[in-house]
Amino acid sequence: MSSSRTYKDYYAVLGVSKNAAQKEIKDAYRKLARKYHPDANKSDSTTEEKFKEISEAYEVLKDAKKRKEYDEMGRYFGGPGPGGGRSYAGGAEQGFSFNGFGDLFDLFGGGAGGGRPGARPQQTRTKGSDITYNVSLTFDEALKGKTVKLSVDKEETCSSCGGSGAAAGSGRTTCAACGGRGMVADNQGIFSISWACPNCGGQGSIIERPCTVCRGNGRIRVQKSETIKIPAGVADGSKLRFKGKGQAGLNGGPYGDLYIVAKVAKHPYFIRNGSDIQLDLPITFTEAALGAGIEVPTVDGSVSLKIPAGTQEGRTFRLRGRGAPKLKGSGRGDMLAKVHITVPKELSGAEKELLVRFADARKEDPRKGFKE
Repeated sequence: MSSSRTYKDYYAVLGVSKNAAQKEIKDAYRKLARKYHPDANKSDSTTEEKFKEISEAYEVLKDAKKRKEYDEMGRYFGGPGPGGGRSYAGGAEQGFSFNGFGDLFDLFGGGAGGGRPGARPQQTRTKGSDITYNVSLTFDEALKGKTVKLSVDKEETCSSCGGSGAAAGSGRTTCAACGGRGMVADNQGIFSISWACPNCGGQGSIIERPCTVCRGNGRIRVQKSETIKIPAGVADGSKLRFKGKGQAGLNGGPYGDLYIVAKVAKHPYFIRNGSDIQLDLPITFTEAALGAGIEVPTVDGSVSLKIPAGTQEGRTFRLRGRGAPKLKGSGRGDMLAKVHITVPKELSGAEKELLVRFADARKEDPRKGFKE
């Protein structure tokens, strides 16, 4: 016995494969619902039928049980099966209902907190906002660490009402404007558009007698002194988190966090590269040619460095453990001293004569490889 209804490929309607994950199906539906929603296409009469079709497909595929039945029954889904008896109450033959689109509701401004129409919102404890401060440090302070004191302008939980906003001995009453739902609705035919109640701000209740200290806000603004320890080794732009030192939460909720962003000044000759420190090290021609023992500055003071005879321009010497402290892990980076050979701009007559004699004795031609 064949089915009397036309089989619809719901996967094709939504533009997904038959093995698509539930999230992929939901994302496809949301995209198509936005495109074909009648309110967005009032001048196009064909969009309502298309909208019904994609909604019908999603109503089946979003439910694991219905989707399994659809996959197993194929063209018999929603109508008389091969055995002649079973029908699907939610199929297209029974008509598709446009009441209470839970998944569509949040596409078109579902109200405070993303709730659904008619749902009574809970007066939840919300975490407070984070605070960010910039702290200026010298190059040496960043390497060694520093304790700083900040005056932070912030909101704290009102100690008089404990963050409730209500005076002692009073509480909250159901909002008369929304009946405690926290939302008001405007019915427009088959659709109901809802938004947060302006009388109670989506809370569903209002304070009987506001706290005289915070005036019903539940929080008070203060100037709070905070002592912050900056660890050794922070780099320019490092962001440090101090938990629970941000703004007070709503309705007695937990505090947000305080973030400190390090702004490190440049050094006259040291350059920071992660945990390593770079130094451009000038040496003379004779030091490079003959070799020498020289004093090299580091962040911990000067150290001795042996320059081998014949050192070339650009050679880098690694001084292990002379860099910056590592924020993650233990130990320190290295100092990288890169050699730059200086050439005198002016020579005396005697110096010129010595260099000419030197050149004659060497008879060097560093460009002989260029000749044919």
